[in-house]
Amino acid sequence: MFQIGSLIVFCGLLAQTTALPLSVPLGQKLPLAEAPGLTPAPNPTDLVGSLTSALSNGLLSGGLLGILEELPLLDILKSGRHTSGGLLGGLLENVNSLLPILNNIVDIKILSPHLLELGLTQSPDRHRLYVNVPLSMVLNVKAPVVGSLLRLAVKLNLTVELAAVRNEQGKIHLVLGDCTHSPGSLEISLLDGLPALPFQSTVDSLSGVLNNVLPDLVQGKVCPLVNKVLGQLDLTLVHAIIDTLTHGLELVIKV
Repeated sequence: MFQIGSLIVFCGLLAQTTALPLSVPLGQKLPLAEAPGLTPAPNPTDLVGSLTSALSNGLLSGGLLGILEELPLLDILKSGRHTSGGLLGGLLENVNSLLPILNNIVDIKILSPHLLELGLTQSPDRHRLYVNVPLSMVLNVKAPVVGSLLRLAVKLNLTVELAAVRNEQGKIHLVLGDCTHSPGSLEISLLDGLPALPFQSTVDSLSGVLNNVLPDLVQGKVCPLVNKVLGQLDLTLVHAIIDTLTHGLELVIKV
């Protein structure tokens, strides 16, 4: 009787065990016949969060905030430096009208730079991604005697294009496409200042010059850093992004 009972229990356990799905090691796909619904691997929602998080962490660890703090704004404004066809080419034509003001400014310093939450959109054909890189900072303008003359709040959005491109050897890579800012993406507002000073009336003029110079200056520093971060992303994440873009799969992007 003992042997029969044991046999019944053993058979029951064996039936339950054989009914369980086979476990597959991470990264290994099921055979085609056993893959339910033939669905591709990574969850699109997780993919979006993983990409934006990796890019954000990479920019911060790559020294983005320090790069912004060290931008030589006053030197560029006073010297009117530009290279033909370069980032600042032809953008400082009206700097002469500000020379009296600039000569009385001892420093324009970027303070409290922040990288805000990255945004992600997908092209209509689903073969490219556009990453919105929003930045915020404070410009502290100093003049002799009075010290801090005024503070300007600045917001700027850069747009980074990511695409899957096949090289001459036939291998597909995730590459940086356009990295730019759209017209009007820079916002400048007065935080505080000395309204009694005539300098207050020139805030709009100064903002106009900064609007011409600052976006290109930031873009020239941030875009190479984005490209560097892109080359340091986890390979599993990169392959998942490439697979998604190559097959034109739709990403689930939370608004």
